[in-house]
Amino acid sequence: MSVDLSQFHQVFIDEAYEHLATMENLLLAVDLDDPDLDDLNAIFRAAHSIKGGAGTFGFTDIAELTHALETLLDRLRKQELHPTDEMIEAFLQASDLLGAMLDAHQQGTETDAERIASIKGELTRLADEEASSSPDSPAVPPADQPSPASGGSSWLIELHPRENVFAKGASHEAITEDLGALGPVDSLQTPEEGKASWRLHTDVAEEQLSEIFAWVCQPDEVTFTYQEGGTAQVEEDDPGYGFFDDEPDADQESEDEGFGFFIDQSELPAAQDQKEDDQGYGFFVDEKELPAKPTASEKQPENQRSAKPESQNKSKPAAAKPQSKAAADASIRVGVEKVDQLINLVGELVITRSMLAQSASVLDPIEYENIHNGLANLERNSRDLQEAVMSIRMLPINFVFGRFPRVVRDLTKKMHKQVKLKLVGEDTELDKGLIEKLSDPLTHLVRNSIDHGIESPEERRAAGKSEEGTITLSASHQGGSILVEIHDDGAGLSREKLLAKAEEKGVPVSENPTDKEVWQLIFAAGFSTAKEVTDVSGRGVGMDVVSRNISEMKGQIEIDSVAGQGTRIGLRLPLTLAILDGMSLRVGEEVFILPLTRILESMQPDKSQLKTVSGRGRVVHIRGEYLPLVPLYKLFSLKPRFTDPEQGILVVVETVDGKLALFVDELIAQDQVVIKSLETHYRKVEGISGATIMGDGRVALIIDIERLAKMNSAELAG
Repeated sequence: MSVDLSQFHQVFIDEAYEHLATMENLLLAVDLDDPDLDDLNAIFRAAHSIKGGAGTFGFTDIAELTHALETLLDRLRKQELHPTDEMIEAFLQASDLLGAMLDAHQQGTETDAERIASIKGELTRLADEEASSSPDSPAVPPADQPSPASGGSSWLIELHPRENVFAKGASHEAITEDLGALGPVDSLQTPEEGKASWRLHTDVAEEQLSEIFAWVCQPDEVTFTYQEGGTAQVEEDDPGYGFFDDEPDADQESEDEGFGFFIDQSELPAAQDQKEDDQGYGFFVDEKELPAKPTASEKQPENQRSAKPESQNKSKPAAAKPQSKAAADASIRVGVEKVDQLINLVGELVITRSMLAQSASVLDPIEYENIHNGLANLERNSRDLQEAVMSIRMLPINFVFGRFPRVVRDLTKKMHKQVKLKLVGEDTELDKGLIEKLSDPLTHLVRNSIDHGIESPEERRAAGKSEEGTITLSASHQGGSILVEIHDDGAGLSREKLLAKAEEKGVPVSENPTDKEVWQLIFAAGFSTAKEVTDVSGRGVGMDVVSRNISEMKGQIEIDSVAGQGTRIGLRLPLTLAILDGMSLRVGEEVFILPLTRILESMQPDKSQLKTVSGRGRVVHIRGEYLPLVPLYKLFSLKPRFTDPEQGILVVVETVDGKLALFVDELIAQDQVVIKSLETHYRKVEGISGATIMGDGRVALIIDIERLAKMNSAELAG
């Protein structure tokens, strides 16, 4: 029975991206003076796994490039070579190219063949040059000379399948390469109607050979004949390049799962000798349907069996792993669209529960005690279910942070600066949708910190600082939001330069602006204080896009800066874009939702606090500050219950530009609401970011604080 491997392509591509990320992080951490062998082995294993999967699924271009990558990595991990900065750069370029090749296969496009050949040639050159120049490097026999192991122990491998396996996707080159990883190999018969044979000059256990052919054919369609002789040395830590390699490297860490592609295990159970915590590449057929695998003793003549090394006659003990560890490591891949559908359904359940609670509120709690108790349990369980489902979309922010060591390395090298990157709170979780949108703004802010913030080594030395600057990326939970901060110890923002540039560009500024107002000028469109335009910055585009993107994520930006000491930029974001903790309030007959994280306080003012200021309209004096008074009924053209602020309620909220006092009729309650897109179901409404359905079935609009502030400024200016 043949299986269409194309159904597993996306799984391979997804896991290949993860291996590339692992490689890049480890490469950036390599200490050139004292490299960590564990890290080098881990980098090799990541490339090793990508190559195995690429060979399995017929991505020969990826397999060939990772082969060149492996060759150099293998010399490094065996300490035949010493890592250099040139090698690290070549590895990173290869990693970038592999990512582009994965993208190309996913999108059905072509990759630049010249770029592939160039990087492959560079990797080969580094391996060959260093190998030939290293006095400790072992001599490599010429290709036309017999292998040193050719006169020793060997395996004769004969493939005689009932069907042509090579016509169905199996690769003769990949099998030969996998065998070559175990020792010198000669291809005795090239594929002919699916038949082939090899001689492998090594004395590895038969189980390792069986693993290579486990998916290619049935056990009775391949014969392994062991022939005695001298013992060839085989490295135990490299059993092959992963062509259905479900047996991990001996030095592979137990938690490294490699590539696992599994069909319904009720139909395709894992091999009996497979380690629970390392699936590698495993495609397993139900052993009940397959004939028993012939043992070595059944296949080999008696005189050959006696000559086989004793260690190979012993069965390999199964890895003993606690069940709890195996259960903890178990995971599945689920499409994001399925998770989103589940979240939407749970949201509808929460809305239905609110409606039932609203309807039951008029019932006598004594007479209908069971109904009230049931609804209380339903509320508790539905909230727990909602939180559990939302947690599925939560990912560590390190998915974003992990790319910045590379960004910092490349930029500092290009700009001849010395910058150290510190990451704090990488495990802080954030909604997947926010993580995807956060990447670009953070990248621009980090690039700006390196270009504008961190001084050159000479300038830092003259200022009495260390030549190496520091950029700290941190993330932490604060209340119902998450705070992401970018802090540098550079020169800081110059108030004078910013004000002068604002005057030059015609950007409006108040008469005596506060530092906070001045710092916000950097987010004006077309605003830049760079002396010259570079490929990093200076065109006055980017920071306004950052501000817009953060605003679309319902977040806000905070800036603090001290001249000569550095700048801190904080991004305050909601934990998710699907659920909102809000305060419901009423204006006339309409109900609005105000994000709870933006509310500072609420109050009923007295007459002495209300003033009128020229150019600012009505304001309210609260603890030494004059805050703009914003009547919601005017902005949304509603008929209110009260037009006098003394009779209504003022809700003080925080915006990027400062505080506002919103004038409403009354506060109703604090609610956790499910956010619905208003644009999808209706159209875009100015000052509104979304909508939700209340317990009585009415639609309540969610207020966009930042847009509301701009609407109020425009009305005052008009």
